[in-house]
Amino acid sequence: MKSILIIGLVLISGVFAFKPILKTSLRINIHNELGHIEEDVKIALYTSIEDYRKEENPAFPTQYTDEKGRTTFKNIKPIVYYIHAEKDDKDNVGKGVASDTIIAGKMNRITIIIE
Repeated sequence: MKSILIIGLVLISGVFAFKPILKTSLRINIHNELGHIEEDVKIALYTSIEDYRKEENPAFPTQYTDEKGRTTFKNIKPIVYYIHAEKDDKDNVGKGVASDTIIAGKMNRITIIIE
């Protein structure tokens, strides 16, 4: 009986000791100047301000926002990214282009306004 109790305690403690490893990602939400969500916005991430200004060498393939105005870049490095968001004649140039430093092992979130 004692051995069953010990085995049970070991198994239970193993379950609580397990910490899931989350992948680092960045979810970007896009709103327009009125605060409404914007779908089909073209999003590009850059690792340097120079690449952002030239719109060259994006860190990942370009993504588009979904019907909820969001897109997620997965498996990213924990650094600062420069974000270019564009739809028709609206963009975020000059406003909110740099993320905070991304936190590893977390779903990081940012909201960008395009005008």
